Amino acid sequence: MRIKTKLNLGVGLLFVLIIILTLVSAFYIFSIKKDTENILKANYNTLEYSRNMLLSLDEINTSKDNAIIIFKDNLHKQTQNVTEAGEKQETDNLERSFALLEKNSSDESLKMQIRQDIFEIMKLNMNAIKQKSDIAKHTAETANLWIAIVGTLCFLIAFNLLINLPTNIANPIKELTLSIKEIANKNYSERVHFTNHNEYGDLAKSFNTMAQKLQEYNDSNLYKLFFEKKRLETLINNMHDPIIGLDNKHIVLFANDEALKIVGMKLEDVIGKSASDLALSNDLIRSLILKENGESPKKQPLKIFAHGKESYFEKEIINITIIPTGEEKEINIGDVIILRNITLFKELDFAKTNFIATVSHELKTPIASIKLSLQLLENGKTGDMNDDQKQLVESIKDDSQRLLKITGELLNLSQLETGNIQLNIEKSNPHEIVNYAVEAVKVQADQKQIKLIIDADENLQDVKADSEKTGWVLINYLSNAIRYSSEKSTIFIKLKKENNQIVFQVIDTGKGIDTRYKDKVFDKYFQVPGSQKSGTGLGLAISKEFIEAQNGNVGVESNLGLGSTFWFSLKI
Repeated sequence: MRIKTKLNLGVGLLFVLIIILTLVSAFYIFSIKKDTENILKANYNTLEYSRNMLLSLDEINTSKDNAIIIFKDNLHKQTQNVTEAGEKQETDNLERSFALLEKNSSDESLKMQIRQDIFEIMKLNMNAIKQKSDIAKHTAETANLWIAIVGTLCFLIAFNLLINLPTNIANPIKELTLSIKEIANKNYSERVHFTNHNEYGDLAKSFNTMAQKLQEYNDSNLYKLFFEKKRLETLINNMHDPIIGLDNKHIVLFANDEALKIVGMKLEDVIGKSASDLALSNDLIRSLILKENGESPKKQPLKIFAHGKESYFEKEIINITIIPTGEEKEINIGDVIILRNITLFKELDFAKTNFIATVSHELKTPIASIKLSLQLLENGKTGDMNDDQKQLVESIKDDSQRLLKITGELLNLSQLETGNIQLNIEKSNPHEIVNYAVEAVKVQADQKQIKLIIDADENLQDVKADSEKTGWVLINYLSNAIRYSSEKSTIFIKLKKENNQIVFQVIDTGKGIDTRYKDKVFDKYFQVPGSQKSGTGLGLAISKEFIEAQNGNVGVESNLGLGSTFWFSLKI
């Protein structure tokens, strides 16, 4: 027999017996209640009326009218409450005797007769109360018997269920639990054996089938692949850098815990979803899947609020390609987005920038004092100097000027890195910018007898630029060109229009730059090996920042021994 059938029979029988017990109890309680109400209504009320009539009969001599009214009232109630055999006859005799007493209230024999009639009525009702009490007692005893019988049956059935039901259910479950633990420990040879033809038998059959298939799966290569997949997922989840994997259709394949924390989403809301759809409601995901295009001037770190503070991450998108078996052409199978946490390095960089800004600012004051002192020394009013002293003053003047230039570059760099640089973008005439720069370096060029030739297209349109910062960049280009050009050479400054932009070029005939270093000349602090170490290596880096801040571009074209062409372009 199946467990469900056993439970239905046992619990159903118990339920029926409880209903029978309830009905029997209710029936006998109602019967006892009925007997009790019958005694109260039929007999106890008559005894009460009889007592009142006896009391009023005793008061007839003292208060005749009031006593007669009370007697009549109770006699009337008694005539309405005749319930026992012989009670009506006695009640009629009482009425006749009382009618005679009303005519002759002093007749003591009538009073005695009335009392005798009342006592007879009371006696009849007392006997009736005893008989009805015996009936009620018998009803109660019968009720106790049936309730005890039905209650005993309920107890026996419930006790049987209590003893057998938990054992029949728990023991197979316990055995099945132990077998499941063995399966969890990769003991796929484990089997359960239930001989009963019930639900547990069906469960054992299904469990054994599952264990057999797990054993087959464990012995197959698919299991090994799945195990390696789990290993890779665990490794990725334990990495501190956020990682997101996409397939070739931009469907999210995986995302480790760090990535989920940063994007603020749950795993089930990300895996299997299109990154493009997620990007519609999540700005961070949109910035992550956005690939850098060729027009981007520089790769900026992402600033994200993570780990309780503003953190900086460097995004790297790795394109994954494979060569399918039997083919020669690579195919794209997806991308892996890695965010490297560079917060610590960024904080150190901020500290360095603030330090440089502070030191540079503090150095400007003593340098200015040195220059003022030099001016006083050169003034004839302070006294004449001999040739050696004049040479020393000139040397100090050159060094202080160089220091002032270095501190200015450091201040400009710190302002750029902290974002405090102020640009005054307006319509600027490119010819005026070139003329301003040429005038600024003319003395420096004359010292080396270098010609500065301006080759500019006519009627050039204005550019959107900060003329002061742009002039600074062009002066820096020219200063470098003069420094690395030989004496009596020529430097060309060209202005031309290309693709809605004005291109500024400084062309020298110096020794040029090795192709290995062309991509590094605009890096901070970089100086070409073997060149004169007369500066900080910041001029070109600052120039690049100035131009890119104005949405322009910078570049260099150079060949070793054939000179260099430094250029920048600004939008019209």
